[in-house]
Amino acid sequence: QVQLVESGGGLVQPGGSLRLSCAASGIISRIYTMNWYRQAPGKQRELVAGITSGGWTNYADSVKGRFTISRDNAKSTVYLQMNSLNSEDTAVYVCNLVVPLGPDLWGQGTQVTVSS
Repeated sequence: QVQLVESGGGLVQPGGSLRLSCAASGIISRIYTMNWYRQAPGKQRELVAGITSGGWTNYADSVKGRFTISRDNAKSTVYLQMNSLNSEDTAVYVCNLVVPLGPDLWGQGTQVTVSS
């Protein structure tokens, strides 16, 4: 079965850091663009960061300079390093793999809570 499994979420204090992981199985993930989205209660789903098969990255303005997306193709894993976290970063973070002609693949999500 093709699936994406996120891990690394949790509770962190403002100013802290977390690293999220998204492991792909059943698919050669290195040839696809992959993204991290997040959704908080009452808010629109937001594209946080993306990385192409060639390693080009893109970030939402709200996380530029604080978050870094990367991928380890040998491990079929995409990471999201999150630094200087604040309460506005609290959300469920979901990994996405873009499948041409669809449907995209989505992970189950991992909760990130930033609170003192």
